Amino acid sequence: MGQRNVIPFGPQHPVLIEPIHFDLVTEDETVVDAVPSISYVHRGLERLVEKRDFNDFVHVADRICGLCSIGHAMGYCQAVEAVMTVEVPERALYLRTIWKELGRMHSHIFWLGAAADAFGYESVMMQSLRLRESVLNIIEETTGGRVIFAVCKVGGVRRDIDPETLKGIVQRLTTLRADLEELTSVFINDSSIKHRLVGVGFISREDAYTLGCVGPMARASGLATDMRTIGYAAYKYLDVEPMVEQSGDCYARCLVRIREIFQSIDLIRQAVGKIPEGPIDVKVKGTPNGEYFSRIEQPRGEVIHYVKGNGSKLLQRFRVRVPTFSNIPAMIKVMKGSQVADIPNIIITLDPCISCTER
Repeated sequence: MGQRNVIPFGPQHPVLIEPIHFDLVTEDETVVDAVPSISYVHRGLERLVEKRDFNDFVHVADRICGLCSIGHAMGYCQAVEAVMTVEVPERALYLRTIWKELGRMHSHIFWLGAAADAFGYESVMMQSLRLRESVLNIIEETTGGRVIFAVCKVGGVRRDIDPETLKGIVQRLTTLRADLEELTSVFINDSSIKHRLVGVGFISREDAYTLGCVGPMARASGLATDMRTIGYAAYKYLDVEPMVEQSGDCYARCLVRIREIFQSIDLIRQAVGKIPEGPIDVKVKGTPNGEYFSRIEQPRGEVIHYVKGNGSKLLQRFRVRVPTFSNIPAMIKVMKGSQVADIPNIIITLDPCISCTER
C-alpha cells in the first residue's frame, strides 16, 4: 500500500461550471475514496414556500436552476394542479413540452461546450456556445426570457405561440441539426477524445440500478429509465424512446446526451404537428389542500417535486429531489479506483448541477 494523501478538488476548479467540493483520498495517482461536501451554496429556496402565495411560488421554482428552469416550474405546477384537480388545457400541455425540449437542447449543447473546454478543445467550445445561441433566440422570442422562461403557471401557460412561429421553429431547428451533426461528430469520432473517455469512469448496469442513478448516467449503463415515458404533459401523445448505451463509461454518457439533442428536435417537430387549437390556461379557484409529488425528466434525469397544502394560500411544504442528488452515490463509486488525472473528465461527463442540488 502506498502513502495516502488527501487532495481537495473544488469548489473552484477550471473544469467546474459550478462549485462542488470533494476530498480525494489517493494512493500515488489512484483515488481510493472521495468525500463530498454538500451545501456549499445552500440558498434555502424550499423554505420560501411558507412565505409566498402558491401561485407566486412558481417564479421561485423557475429560479432553482438556470439550465433546468422550465422543468422546475413544470414539476411544481403539475404537483399543485394534481392537488387541486385542475385540468390543464391540451394546448398548454403541448406548449410546455415544446419549451421543455428547447430547454433540454440548450442544456445539453451548453454541456457539450463545457466538456469540449475541459478536454482542451476551445474552438469546439466556442462553436457549441454559438449554436446554443440559436436555441436561446427561439426561447427569447417565444417566452421573453433566455434562460429563465417564466411561462408556466398553475393552470396552464402565460404565453401562446402562433402557428407560423411554430412552423418557423421547426425549420430553424432543421437547419441547426446539420450544424450540430458536424459539431458532435468530433465527440463521436475524434481519437483523442475516445482515448480519454472510453473505459474511463465505468459504472455497471447493476451498480447504476442499486445506487439509484437517473438520467443520462443511468441510460449510459443500459437502464432504459426516462420519466417522459410515463406520459406527463404532452409526452403521452408523442413517440418517446429512451436513448440507451451499454458501455457505462464517460464516452457512453457523451453519446447519450448527443443523441438526446437530436431526439429533442424530433419531439418538437412531433409536438408542432399535433398541437391542437384552444385555450392556454384555466382559472384556478380555491387553495391547495392535500399532498402530491410529480416526476418529470430534466436534462440530468428524474426530478421529484413534492408539495403539501393545508387549505391556505401558503403551502405547508415543498421538497425537490433533483437528479444530481440521486447521482452523487454513483459519482463517488465511479471516482474510486480512477486516476487523479481522470477526475475532471469524469465529473464533467456526469454533468452535476449544484444549483439544483443545493436549492
